[in-house]
Amino acid sequence: MPNTTDPNTRDIELIVLDMAGTTVTDDGLVLDAFDAAATAVGLANDGPERDDARRYVLDTMGQSKIEVFRALFGSEERAQAANREFESAYDARIDDGIAPIPGAAQAITALRESGISVVLTTGFSATTQRRIIDTLGWQDLPDAFLAPGDAGRGRPHPDLVLSAALRSEVSDIAAVAVVGDTSSDILSGRRAGASVLVGVLTGAHSADLLREAGATHVLDSVAELPHIVLP
Repeated sequence: MPNTTDPNTRDIELIVLDMAGTTVTDDGLVLDAFDAAATAVGLANDGPERDDARRYVLDTMGQSKIEVFRALFGSEERAQAANREFESAYDARIDDGIAPIPGAAQAITALRESGISVVLTTGFSATTQRRIIDTLGWQDLPDAFLAPGDAGRGRPHPDLVLSAALRSEVSDIAAVAVVGDTSSDILSGRRAGASVLVGVLTGAHSADLLREAGATHVLDSVAELPHIVLP
């Protein structure tokens, strides 16, 4: 593929990369785990309430799961119960239900070898994130991992991106690129002040939704990322 680097991407020092849907595929596991969580807190298995809740989960993909459950179920007790069931259901299928996006590990390696720092972020808890990392054998792949509990608020707030920038000691927030498959990923990067906002089409949201959120680039896959960042 020809070099497609442009002036907006040539000085990137840090790339903040989402996990599920961006670097990791989970074959619909998030929705399956949500259904288990919704059933556990008494949401009817069928009907408009369940349909609306599933639609909300899709719309808010990438956000902190506990915040999604707080919005859906009202009380803190129900939200916490739903979150526990979600994590239990998701974790139970991680071994057989997740895989790397093709080319993701190679792209991360190429970026780091060029001197760019890479931090992997998630809307899951740190415990679930660690289970995914351990299952994939990615312990040493990026420079760091961050979950909402490590950095304050989850997406679409800017906290994960800003925490990654501080840990990586970037010279300028404009030297940060944010990459994800959801509008929340893009919005969190935009709010943090990152200059490059890359949407990928391997996950939850369409190219139109990613561009509406402010994506500066939309790629078929994270595997293409080095072509727009590296000289």
